[in-house]
Amino acid sequence: MNFINVHDVYLDCDRDSIIYLGKPDGPTCHTGMETCYYTSLNALLPDSKVEQNKLAMTTLYSLESTITQRKLEVAETENEKPSWTKRLLLDNSLLCSKIREEADELCRTLEENEDKSRAASEMADVLYHALVLLAVKDVKVEDVFQVLRQRFSKSGIEEKSSRKST
Repeated sequence: MNFINVHDVYLDCDRDSIIYLGKPDGPTCHTGMETCYYTSLNALLPDSKVEQNKLAMTTLYSLESTITQRKLEVAETENEKPSWTKRLLLDNSLLCSKIREEADELCRTLEENEDKSRAASEMADVLYHALVLLAVKDVKVEDVFQVLRQRFSKSGIEEKSSRKST
């Protein structure tokens, strides 16, 4: 007596496979789970691969969570000296200038043939500032991942031409 509310249906490139995306209204698996698909393929990979994937995802989601918490605290701490994250959340111009600055510094690591650790450090700065911007816009990391997953099956040129112009 449970239902799945279908939100979208996808066909693969040669149209011999269908994927339905939906949200269940109650459990849909005989085990009582929300879905029958609750075993991650990562769970079947060698431990080092699983741990690397979990660590990467946990790091991004943890950073997103911290930034979201700072966003919630902005109104509560009007009289205190704000943290860097809170300052960025309150000042769109500052945030945009930092994103531009950090992206430029990342590009210079390539142009000036700097070492890998410098590139990683600059990319960390870009990611952090970009995640703050996403928080300002109320966009979740998962929303970005969904866009990326939809692009996997298209060439970059095809994907760009399919975007809605605003």
